[in-house]
Amino acid sequence: MTRKAITRLLFVNMKIAFVGKGGSGKTTLSSLFIRHLAAGGAPVVAVDADINQHLGPALGLDEREAEALPAMGERLSLIKDHLRGHNPRITSAATMIKTTPPGAGSRLVRVREPNPVYDACARPVELDGGAVRLMVTGPFTDADLGVSCYHSKTGAVELFLNHLVDGPDEYVVVDMTAGSDSFASGMFTRFDITFLVAEPTRKGVSVYRQYKEYARDFGVALKVVGNKVQGPEDIDFLHSEVGDDLLVTFGHSDWVRAMEKGRPPRFELLEDPNSRALGALKEATDATYELRDWERYTRQMVHFHLKNALSWGNERTGADLASQIDPGFVLGEEVAAPA
Repeated sequence: MTRKAITRLLFVNMKIAFVGKGGSGKTTLSSLFIRHLAAGGAPVVAVDADINQHLGPALGLDEREAEALPAMGERLSLIKDHLRGHNPRITSAATMIKTTPPGAGSRLVRVREPNPVYDACARPVELDGGAVRLMVTGPFTDADLGVSCYHSKTGAVELFLNHLVDGPDEYVVVDMTAGSDSFASGMFTRFDITFLVAEPTRKGVSVYRQYKEYARDFGVALKVVGNKVQGPEDIDFLHSEVGDDLLVTFGHSDWVRAMEKGRPPRFELLEDPNSRALGALKEATDATYELRDWERYTRQMVHFHLKNALSWGNERTGADLASQIDPGFVLGEEVAAPA
């Protein structure tokens, strides 16, 4: 592929993942980070991609409101129809799988703009200082047992991320499924930075070791966020286990306790140490702006698409999914993206 043959699009990625073992507090911390960004006036798309859907309540929705959120996994056909656009390499929306990459003629979605995907799948959530768009993959239900797997639902999120254009000072925050399940697909490579939430215990750092090992070959920016830290000994333990990957720590929070009871105070009343820790997360996120490598990002997209095509995609769709790859398409910043 020559540089002259490359079609470049205006992409400025600020996609953030929160991962960790179940019970580590990743949903709580991702919701605090979302609130922090919204309080600063930043446009935010929040996505709950966990098998246990708790991000909505953590952002202040009551149980009925959270259950009424439209599931992306149940609207996959609509998402495919829109994102396919007029891409001649995709013969039908039915041949699109979760890793199908965009190409010339594909429709892209942006953080601020209205589009059919947001109309169908996103709902505004009012927070102190602003509002965010919230999307959920949908819970794993009894109907899925023996029919499909949870990863077929998160496929809607992966396809959305593959076609998402997020500009300067725009943020997409994804609360990922617990543990190392994210490695069942290529979605773990879709982020500019991944915050791994770890408690100061051996179990708490076990997911970090798995993530570090799996992500090593893919250039994933990984930082550890210590949670439920009670003192210097806990911090020393985390340092000894994860080294310089430890970015910040969070301790006890009366604000979080009130939030979990459904009665959160104004966000500006969050404890100063925890508020400063959220600021450090934003600084680390913003610092990734200069580290983008669009050719690597595109290669990774193609890598996982070919892997899925060979292992199950071609057989399931009856198509040669390798033909969906546009060899002249690389995400970049030189020309405006097609509508």
